[in-house]
Amino acid sequence: MSSSSSPEPQSAPVLLVGVDFGLPHFDAELEELGLLAQTAGLQPVARLTCKRKAPDAALFVGSGKADEIRTLAQMHGAVEVLFDQALSPAQQRNLERHLELPVTDRTLLILEIFAQRARSHEGKLQVELARLQYLSTRLVRRWSHLERQRGGIGARGGPGETQIELDRRMIDDAIKRTRERLQKVKRQRATQRRQRARRETFNISLVGYTNAGKSTLFNALVKARAYAADQLFATLDTTTRQLYLSELEGTVSLSDTVGFIRDLPHGLIDAFQATLQEAVDADLLLHVVDASNPDFPEQIAEVQKVLAEIGAGDIPQLLVFNKLDAVPEGQQPLTMQDTYEWDGRQLPKLFVSARTGQGLPELRGQLAAAARSGRDQPAMTPGPDAEFPAQ
Repeated sequence: MSSSSSPEPQSAPVLLVGVDFGLPHFDAELEELGLLAQTAGLQPVARLTCKRKAPDAALFVGSGKADEIRTLAQMHGAVEVLFDQALSPAQQRNLERHLELPVTDRTLLILEIFAQRARSHEGKLQVELARLQYLSTRLVRRWSHLERQRGGIGARGGPGETQIELDRRMIDDAIKRTRERLQKVKRQRATQRRQRARRETFNISLVGYTNAGKSTLFNALVKARAYAADQLFATLDTTTRQLYLSELEGTVSLSDTVGFIRDLPHGLIDAFQATLQEAVDADLLLHVVDASNPDFPEQIAEVQKVLAEIGAGDIPQLLVFNKLDAVPEGQQPLTMQDTYEWDGRQLPKLFVSARTGQGLPELRGQLAAAARSGRDQPAMTPGPDAEFPAQ
C-alpha cells in the first residue's frame, strides 16, 4: 500500500445491547441495530442480549449485567454502547456513569442517521425539531461526552454538539421557532398539492419499510436519479415526479417518501408529518416490500401501523414485492400476481425486480388501471391464493 495515500477513516467500535422482555419479534441477533450502527458510520465489534421481565428502573439491565457490558466493551475496545430500545434520561445517565462510556439508545441512533441524511430545507428542519424534542427530555450535561469522545456519535456533527450551553427555556424557544418554520413549509406543500388537485392529477406515493428498494423502484419507473443505496434510510426527503403511462395515455404524480422502521420514534413521526403528508394525500399507496427478507410479514405490519397513525390506513394500497431477483431459486413465488390479506382486506400484490425490470410492465398496467378507476382498488384478476412455496 502506498505510503502517500491517506488512510481511510476508522469507524468507531461499538457494543450492541438488546434486552428481551418477551415481546414478539425480538431481534435476537441484533441485525437491524447493527445495520443502523453501520449506516451511522459505526462498527459493531460485539453483541450482547439478555432476558428480563421488566426494565431495571436505574440501569435498564440491572447492575450485574451492566458490569458484564462494561467488561465486554473493554475486552473489544468499544468506545460507545448502543441499546436496541429507548432509554429514559435517568437510565442513560446512570449507565454512562456505570460503564464510563457514552450510551446511545435506538431513538438517538435513528436521529443521528436522519441528521446525516437530510438534504432539503424541509428535511433538515424536521430533523432539527425531532432532535430538540429528544434533547428537551435530557439534562444538557448529558451531551458533554459528545465533545470529549473521539469517533463517537457526536464527533461526526450529529445531534447535540451545539446544544451543550442551551438550557431548557432556550430549547423550548428553539422548538417553537422550528415548528413555525415547518408550518410555513407545510403551507407551501399544501399549495403545491392543491395545484396538483386542480389539474386532476392522480397521486401515487411509495411507502414501505426502510431498505425495501423504494428509491430504486422510483428511479426505474420515472428514470429519475433519486439517491438509492443498499442501506437503511438512504432517502429522507420526498421526491415527486410525473410518470407517463402509455396505457393511460397520460401522466400520474409519483412520490418517494421516507422509509419506516420498527419502533420509529414518535418524535420523528410528528416531526416528519409534512413529508408523510404526501402519503396521507395520495390516491394510491405503492407499499413496497422486500420479498427477499424472511421477516417481510413483520415489516408489512410495522408499515401498516405507522400508516394508521398518520391517517393513511384507509387509502387504497397495492403491495409491490420487490427484489424478486434476490429471492432464492426454490423460494420463487408460484404466481406473479395475487392478493395479500391484511386486517380483513384483500390487498392486490405483485412481484417485481426494480433492478432487472422484471414485472415492471405489469406494475405500470396496474397503475394505469388504478388511475382510470379513480380511488378504487387497482383492478386485477386475483390469482390463486399463493404465497411463497413451503421452504
